[in-house]
Amino acid sequence: MSSLPSCPACSSEYTYQDGSLIICPECGHEWVPGGDSPADLDAETVKDANGNVLQDGDTVSVIKDLKVKGSSSVLKIGTRVKNIRLVDGDHNIDCKIDGFGAMKLKSEFVKKI
Repeated sequence: MSSLPSCPACSSEYTYQDGSLIICPECGHEWVPGGDSPADLDAETVKDANGNVLQDGDTVSVIKDLKVKGSSSVLKIGTRVKNIRLVDGDHNIDCKIDGFGAMKLKSEFVKKI
């Protein structure tokens, strides 16, 4: 029986291997031996509603009508947003929209053009 490394999150020695991942049953942490954890890799990439990876400077389109908080106006479906900037947080896109000004959007409500 081969010895598996202990969990880096909780130091538990009761880890097991599932495919290429090592899993800790006590805290639920998953990682690739000698690599980054899948959660860390997902945190770095921002994807649109169709699963395309977004990058700084991309042009996106809004896929549904969005109410603008603090205003009575609505951001209409199909609105093009040029030169986006990716940021950390719940709303992970910073942008300027003509007629609305600076806004933060969630990547799940846009698609890459």
